Amino acid sequence: MKWHALGAVALVVSAAVHLKLWFGGVRDQSVGPAFLVNVVAGVLIAVLLLTWQHWVPAFLTLGFGLSTLGAFVISTTVGLMGVHSHWSGFAVYAAAVSEVVCIGVGAMLLLAARAHRPVLGDRAARTRAV
Repeated sequence: MKWHALGAVALVVSAAVHLKLWFGGVRDQSVGPAFLVNVVAGVLIAVLLLTWQHWVPAFLTLGFGLSTLGAFVISTTVGLMGVHSHWSGFAVYAAAVSEVVCIGVGAMLLLAARAHRPVLGDRAARTRAV
């Protein structure tokens, strides 16, 4: 459960940074709606990660981290929807670190869930699962 809590904290940190940036003026840019989606998704996935012991929240955590960090990298290199960002400021690094944590925790929880799943060809495992 410690890993689930770490992932939830990372999700909420990323969501909080995006909400702060939205209120700081991003809402007036083309990416404003995407920032609000990020806020809602981060909080929702954090709740799922803490309350539902399943592989789906781990998958969502991994995807959240990859897509959010990926979008930022795109915005700092070639631009995203007309917005060109820079690697500067506390909020940028706080979000980036939290998204790397999301990627790591999501991947680790997915691997752990896979390790506990019975192999499809193992008849003994299938009969034990019933």
